[in-house]
Amino acid sequence: MALSLGWTVDVPSLSSSILLAVLTLLIFTVLRRKKDRFPPGPPALPLLGNIWQISTSAPHKSLLKLSQVYGPVFTVWLGRQRAVVFAGYETVKDVLVTRGDEFNDRFLLPFMQRISRGYGVLASSGDRWKQLRRFTLTTLRDFGMGKRSLEERIQEEAQNLVTVIGDTQEKPFDPDYPLRCAVSNVICSIVFGDRFSYKDETFLMLMDLVAESVYLVNSPWGQIYNNFPTVFDALPGPHNKLFANSKKLQDFMSEMILRRKETFQKDHHRDYIDTFLAKMDEEGKQNPENEFNHKNLLMTVFNLFFAGTETTSTTLRWGLRFLQKYPRVQERVQDEIDRVIGRDRCPAMDDRAKMPYTNAVIHEVQRCIDLVPMNLPHMVSRDTEYRGYSIPKGTLVIPLLSSVLNAPTQWETPETFNPEHFLDANGNFRKREGFMAFSAGKRMCLGESLARMELFLFFTVMLQKFSFRPLETPEEVDVTPAVSGMLVLPRAYQCQALAR
Repeated sequence: MALSLGWTVDVPSLSSSILLAVLTLLIFTVLRRKKDRFPPGPPALPLLGNIWQISTSAPHKSLLKLSQVYGPVFTVWLGRQRAVVFAGYETVKDVLVTRGDEFNDRFLLPFMQRISRGYGVLASSGDRWKQLRRFTLTTLRDFGMGKRSLEERIQEEAQNLVTVIGDTQEKPFDPDYPLRCAVSNVICSIVFGDRFSYKDETFLMLMDLVAESVYLVNSPWGQIYNNFPTVFDALPGPHNKLFANSKKLQDFMSEMILRRKETFQKDHHRDYIDTFLAKMDEEGKQNPENEFNHKNLLMTVFNLFFAGTETTSTTLRWGLRFLQKYPRVQERVQDEIDRVIGRDRCPAMDDRAKMPYTNAVIHEVQRCIDLVPMNLPHMVSRDTEYRGYSIPKGTLVIPLLSSVLNAPTQWETPETFNPEHFLDANGNFRKREGFMAFSAGKRMCLGESLARMELFLFFTVMLQKFSFRPLETPEEVDVTPAVSGMLVLPRAYQCQALAR
């Protein structure tokens, strides 16, 4: 058969040529992988890589299945980007802790590159990251992270939260915004030196921008963008909203920084921004090329605000949903609160050691929700030999935290919500090596101690004052995610907060 468009094309011959080209590319890929001594992995298609084997609704689960075929260290192609995946407790611990220096650089996914350009504590690597992380940890501690001064801020915000929840008068409500505002106000008090009213229009606009951006990053649109950024940069679509939202958030941060500059006093640091400005002044005199500059200040403030708002509030939202599904667990937590704290005194961090069941429930929520299943992307910092494989500098690394939090070797009933995972035979709280909800090693969550404090205090004060009931039966409560990407987000829901 011939097709005439001014010239003649032999269709069988064309088909053979296409097939030959595809086979050639496949052979080239296999030979290149063999030469590079990369870990094994599934065959990849030209241009598309292995994305046809990776679900956009739960990519971490696809990677878990592949690890069962190719082992704890394997290679996948995400579009044209090659990645090495590490699965299982021993392997993930090895990469993040034992040999962390070789795998601790940050790989910038395309959306991260476009937003941050490698600035800020979250997206940086090498000496920039070390300087910013050291400074940020020190400053957060100076402003109370892990200390009683910050505990008092959280306790105050917790009272504001229960007031807002009480105003619902036991009518159905969505806990998303009250939780998001409460958690965000804690990080705002550290970074900006002040909190916002839950009714402040600017604050609510910021919460909207964060919520929408997080959803877009983790949606199929966000995942597809990361695989084919050059193509999608030129196309309309929801992914563009992510960058518009980021611009609005950064504009707000820039305005806050400008206000601080106008009222800055060298010997009186009100918040993180003031402390960074003082460091900029000090370092600028000694070394004009230092890392303490406006770009790193803006992006680090952006990182702290974004991460400090989203991760803990999402965990709390998940936690309330699990307690609605398992009312007996909620009752046992409340019994422990009544016994240790009572119903009038504000919960304090000193109470946690006397409340093993409540502590176990919080940890089990974190384990089950698997909030950051693929970790934030890492990158090989130098050419590395690992278990007989050769992994060159700059390679994307995915330490699969999900493979640890759901490992049958680490947990007695990994597929079940079971607070007993964190209790010993005598009912005392026990730590578990497989608990990597905050990652591990030098690149683990900057705000771990803050998050732990927030989770305990917000969680206990809410259950001290209210019982949370679903609008459906407990059996009908859906604890499957709305979207799963870098983060695993719960479905929107309404519930009732019944005063105790």
